[in-house]
Amino acid sequence: MAAVRMATGGAALHALHGGHLQSRMLVGLKQQLPLSCRRGRRNVIGKRSLCCKALFRPEVHVKEEGQPSTLDYRVFFFDKSGKKVSPWHDIPLQLGDGVFNFVVEIPKETSAKMEVATEELFTPIKQDTKKGKLRFYPYNINWNYGLLPQTWEDPTFANPEVEGAFGDNDPVDVVEIGGRQAKMGEILKVKPLAALAMIDEGELDWKIVAISLDDPKASVVNDATDVEKHFPGTLTAIRDWFRDYKIPDGKPANKFGLGNKAASKEYALKVIAETNESWSKLVKRSIDAGELSLKVTMIEVDKAGAFSYAGWEVLDLEVEL
Repeated sequence: MAAVRMATGGAALHALHGGHLQSRMLVGLKQQLPLSCRRGRRNVIGKRSLCCKALFRPEVHVKEEGQPSTLDYRVFFFDKSGKKVSPWHDIPLQLGDGVFNFVVEIPKETSAKMEVATEELFTPIKQDTKKGKLRFYPYNINWNYGLLPQTWEDPTFANPEVEGAFGDNDPVDVVEIGGRQAKMGEILKVKPLAALAMIDEGELDWKIVAISLDDPKASVVNDATDVEKHFPGTLTAIRDWFRDYKIPDGKPANKFGLGNKAASKEYALKVIAETNESWSKLVKRSIDAGELSLKVTMIEVDKAGAFSYAGWEVLDLEVEL
């Protein structure tokens, strides 16, 4: 096992065993940490050493403001000290070992079109509107639906693999196929299984198909093939649902790139990595944010463009690989 040296507060000590981190925290450590950590790598007596701060376990709770099904209704996120945080920017994307955080906007078997308000301070969840009226899907969505934090579909980037479509200026969407109805604002640990390249009025709107780790079938579902085996017909049903949901309102069906089929888990991970990099450029102000809110509580970006985190429990790590 890799050797680990650290300085940490007592709240994190239960993650230690004889001076070492639990193995599951080391798996994928390099991938789960921000760019500032990866820059800290150096050679030590022929070994690679990774020096960084690792997010331990964010404690977040939600609070509703206003009444549901009204224009003023919002779901805000707070850290353990009571400060507002952004579910888009402040919740870490990666947890290591191929596991990601997923913020639930729309619980399965509901129809209110809830979404993170990307242009509002702290990006709370609200119900989408059109011409001043609250929006609803024409029928219930059959899966938990929401976003991957710290991702962004860049509207200035024409994706050559998907008909040159530009990003839709939003975080990446997740369709979680587990059996439990999640709660709005809940943060689930998920593993991606596939990706659908939806093209909505010319804009690329990725749908990452995933499963929550707390689902009974999570241990046997690891990719698109497993989805077909254990959830037969689900990938087609997701594609058809998102293709057709605008038709009752008199609009044309949405299209899908990549041969109108679900892409592999590996492709989904590629999409996540690319959109996380786009988000990184956005919060560093390397790309024009337009009207998007970039207010964050937990993340700081220094002049060199390196990320640091304030407010989470953190581990100061030096890992010899």
